[in-house]
Amino acid sequence: MLQRVAEQACRLLPSAYRFPVERRMRGYFEHLRLERADYVCVSFGKSGRTWLRVMISRVYQRKYQLAEGSLLEFDNFHRSRSGIPSVLFTHDNYLRDYTRDGGGKAAFRNKRVMLLVRHPADVAVSVFNQWKHRMRPHKALLNGYPATDDSVSPYEFLMRPCGLDKVIAFMNEWAAEIEGLDQGLLVRYEDLRSRTATELARVMSFLGVDPSTEEIEEAVEYAAFENMRRRESQSQSSSDRLRATDLSNPDSFKTRRGKVGGYQGDFSEAEVEAIERHVNETLRERFGYCEREPAFGK
Repeated sequence: MLQRVAEQACRLLPSAYRFPVERRMRGYFEHLRLERADYVCVSFGKSGRTWLRVMISRVYQRKYQLAEGSLLEFDNFHRSRSGIPSVLFTHDNYLRDYTRDGGGKAAFRNKRVMLLVRHPADVAVSVFNQWKHRMRPHKALLNGYPATDDSVSPYEFLMRPCGLDKVIAFMNEWAAEIEGLDQGLLVRYEDLRSRTATELARVMSFLGVDPSTEEIEEAVEYAAFENMRRRESQSQSSSDRLRATDLSNPDSFKTRRGKVGGYQGDFSEAEVEAIERHVNETLRERFGYCEREPAFGK
C-alpha cells in the first residue's frame, strides 16, 4: 500500500524528474524485500516466469492446503504458512537505480538466487507483444520503451535498443556474475519445456521442498499451456497477472504462445539470419544459445 501511494506521488513530479525518482523509489522497496527474502527468482520479463510461478504456487497449494488460484507473491504464502519461504520475483531492473551498482550483483551476493533465462529472440518477440497489447503507457516510458506505435513491426522493435540488445545486456550481466553467487541455480525455459517435471522438481529442491511425484505431475498438468489459457480466457485467476486485456485478441493474453524457437516463424529467412547473427556476436557464452558454444549441459 505504501509503495502504491509513493508511485502515485511520483507522477505529480515534473516530467524531467518523474521517471528517475519513481525508478529509484521502486528500487528502494525492492531492496527492502530483497533483504527479507529467503530466495530470489531473477529473470528478464517474458522469460516464462509466470508459468514457473504457477507451478511453484500449485505445489505449495497442494502441500499446504492453500486456496486454488492463489499466486505466490513474495511473502503472502509465508504469512499463511510459516513453513513456506518468502520468494522475491524480480526482473532486476529497478534495484540498480537505488543501489547505484550498475550491472553489478553485489546486492544478491549472499542470497539463494534462481536465474531463469530464455533465448533472447523469443523473449524480445514476447516483449514486443507485451508492449503492443498489454503494457500501460506509463510503464512503457518508465522502463525505457517507446510509446506504442502501430507502425513499428516486430523486426524493427527487435533491432532497436529496447529489443534484443536490452535482453542480451541483462543476460550478459548475469553470465558474468552468476558463478560468484554463494548459492545459485540456473534454469532455462527451453529445459522447462522439454522436461518439465524434472526441472520443476529441481527448482522445488532448491527451494527446500521435497514434493511427491504426484504433486509435481499435478502441478505440471495444472500449469499446462492449454489449462492456463483456458483459465485466462474465462477470467478464473485471482491475479491480474493472468488475465487477457482483450479476449478477442490472442496476442493480448499473458499466456500467449509459449513456443521454443517461435521467433523463427515470425520473420523472413533473412530477418531470422540477422537476428541469430546478432545473438551469436553479442551474447556471452554461458547459456547455450550461441552457435560458438556447445549445447547447454554438455
